[in-house]
Amino acid sequence: MHHPQHRPLYGGIEAGGTKFVCAVAGGPDDIRAEIRFPTSANPAETLGQAIDFFRTHQQQTPLHGLGVSCFGPVDPDPASATFGHVLATPKPGWTNTDVVGILTEALQLPVGFDTDVNGAALGEAVWGAGRGLDTFVYLTVGTGVGGGAIIQGKPAHGLMHPEMGHMRVPHD
Repeated sequence: MHHPQHRPLYGGIEAGGTKFVCAVAGGPDDIRAEIRFPTSANPAETLGQAIDFFRTHQQQTPLHGLGVSCFGPVDPDPASATFGHVLATPKPGWTNTDVVGILTEALQLPVGFDTDVNGAALGEAVWGAGRGLDTFVYLTVGTGVGGGAIIQGKPAHGLMHPEMGHMRVPHD
């Protein structure tokens, strides 16, 4: 095991509908820096804040990659032409935003990308309540209602990807 000061460092973004949380870490027990800021209706502004945060930390220690879990709906299929994009979303200003393309170009890092709930489910599978489970569903209620599924140890994608949290609730 690496000594905490010598672990490879990675960047992480929890891109939520109301806030972004960005971190530089060697693991869940080795968070070196973290910042939170509102998700604005201007993707360039919000992503710019994230880019500035990671550039500042890359000057001190190089990052080996970046993981992004993003509100959606998104396209998490690396084989798709719209991989890494926020699709038709109720979040103003974000429809068709190429999150992965913008971050990759600005930071020159490999970027892993998935839905916010799949990211949370994967975290639970590796470090949390899902440890030791082969298959489970992670449900959350936040800005919206969402769910991510881990099936045979991997996040569900493609036709199996449930997008179970996207529902309309009428209100007056």
